[in-house]
Amino acid sequence: MAEPKTKYDRQLRIWGEQGQAALEKASVCLLNCGPTGSETLKNLVLGGIGSITVVDGSKVDVGDLGNNFMVDESSVGESKAKCVCTFLQELNAAVKARFIDEYPEKLIEMKPSFFSEFTLVVATQLPERSMVNLDRICRDANVMLVFARSYGLTGVVRLSVKEHTVIESKPDHFLDDLRLNNPWLELKRFSESIDMNVPDPVAHKHIPYVVILIKMAEEWAKSHNGSLPSTREEKKEFKDLLKSKMIGLDEDNYKEAVDASFKLFAPRGINSNLRQILDDNCAEVDSRSSDFWVLVAALKEFIFNEGGGEAPVEGSIPDMTSSTEHYVSLQKIYQAKAEADILVMELRVRNILKKIGRDPDSISKMTIKSFCKNARKLTVCRYRLVGEEFSSPSLPELQKYLTDEDYSMAVGFYILLRAVDRFAANLNSFPGQFDGEMDEDVSRLKSITVGLLTELGCNSSILTEDLINEMCRFGAAELHAVAAFIGGIASQEVIKLITKQFVPICGTFIFNGIDHKSQILCL
Repeated sequence: MAEPKTKYDRQLRIWGEQGQAALEKASVCLLNCGPTGSETLKNLVLGGIGSITVVDGSKVDVGDLGNNFMVDESSVGESKAKCVCTFLQELNAAVKARFIDEYPEKLIEMKPSFFSEFTLVVATQLPERSMVNLDRICRDANVMLVFARSYGLTGVVRLSVKEHTVIESKPDHFLDDLRLNNPWLELKRFSESIDMNVPDPVAHKHIPYVVILIKMAEEWAKSHNGSLPSTREEKKEFKDLLKSKMIGLDEDNYKEAVDASFKLFAPRGINSNLRQILDDNCAEVDSRSSDFWVLVAALKEFIFNEGGGEAPVEGSIPDMTSSTEHYVSLQKIYQAKAEADILVMELRVRNILKKIGRDPDSISKMTIKSFCKNARKLTVCRYRLVGEEFSSPSLPELQKYLTDEDYSMAVGFYILLRAVDRFAANLNSFPGQFDGEMDEDVSRLKSITVGLLTELGCNSSILTEDLINEMCRFGAAELHAVAAFIGGIASQEVIKLITKQFVPICGTFIFNGIDHKSQILCL
């Protein structure tokens, strides 16, 4: 194991050994290995994905040499899938690689069962009709699907999974789980054992802010009918009370208490996102339920019983000014509470598994421990079928985007990417693809776009002619800089889906290379 740990050292720090193991077990199929697809797969191969299958029926031509770094002059006339697959294999010998010299559209049409053997499919540069058909195929086979496309100076990434559950969502900002406004017995006793009026100035400035806030909150509640500060004036008064307890200007612990007082003011109980998950229909489990929903069912029981309206304690505390003795004692109190909550949760999980006719040990203690640690941050993502989105997008959202100056360019590209596919389906070429037909193509594309917007029930005059002209100028070109960017986004989302860590994109990601903006449309 020494070599892989050294080889993947940086990424192991991000998603850990469990995440890396999930990647190494995964099999990914790439449809079309132009620059967008090749760049997506390159990132996954370097990351140690288990196996790849490259599907592309085209041959390398001279034009590919200018935008795809995974082919060279000796590749001209050869199978593009074979050349790209060979190059990718050289990047990481541990990855199993194979290629299929076939057009993806034909496989989608003639052999839909082919896709069921993969963990995930990355479909690049597919026309709308093939996207819709592939989405249904993958959804029926329970295979995760990522669409990626670059087109001139724009690009799009769209995920499609019936349901994706995330335990380790790892949000950038989340309130520490300190329970300052709802301390349990051991934490209360520890706080009571520390004298806030200790005469020794060194001891006074090394009382942890957790203790300061718990004790001061108790003092405040005694004179305010048992309630904590709630109004702006009360919160200011409470902070002034904290400052009044300082006996020197260098007491960083009291400054930390003032800065962290918002943690005390936070409402008790669970957040709205977790409440929504607990109330989900899937939380009513049976033998077909996934491990995630069994754990949610156990969590629901815990919150309404042992938890007293709270999720399990996470068990970690942030750095703070404190004596070593006090800090270590606090750590042990939080860790002990977390371990006790895990044991209760484990018992509830085992009982539920037994009740629904599953092996009581089918969910590991490590999984239960991770779930408890992240219970407040659980995330569930569900995606509409692409066909449903195309045929009946959320009209209020679409109209809002079209009339919003900040989103007008992004939604314009979204509509025009659909329009160019209709253009190609009718005329067997993309607008602006051939010299000498620009004016005619602009007129045709405008007519198709107006028809599409009318079908969707939107005002067709909203899209500017400048944007339509730009789409024709793109000529369906895959520019390497844009393809590499879109490939990076797509591979990042693939890793999120496979490792079940971090929250994947929910909606359609649009890159606007003209204004250098990235936005997500929820339709």
